[in-house]
Amino acid sequence: MPDSLTCVVVTPEQTALEQKADFVALPLYDGEIGIGANHSPLIGRLGYGEMRIKSGGTTSAYYVDGGFVQVADNVVSVLTNRAVPAKNLDAGAAEKQLAAANQKPGNTPELLAIRERAVAQARAQLRAARRAR
Repeated sequence: MPDSLTCVVVTPEQTALEQKADFVALPLYDGEIGIGANHSPLIGRLGYGEMRIKSGGTTSAYYVDGGFVQVADNVVSVLTNRAVPAKNLDAGAAEKQLAAANQKPGNTPELLAIRERAVAQARAQLRAARRAR
């Protein structure tokens, strides 16, 4: 049996990443999941946060902006709106985005949902940017 995974990350614009991996950690909407070789098949909804890919002795980190993950036959397929290397994130910009998101109105259920989504995205970007330093 193979002892490695193939991780494929697809955004609406392109295939952002395709690489072999020993382990992949992903942010689900309700927690985090770790995926190793020969993991059972699954489909999950992604949250906002840091995806970590361990390959050999190195770990690379990416910010993913929601989406879905499918695991089957040692292939981890990530479909997301955005995948950015964590080292390319700007913590200052994320802090400004968080401040702006907190100022959005939330006086209707729809506006509250929009504000909560913007706050969650900004917080996740900020965490990923700080961890990448």
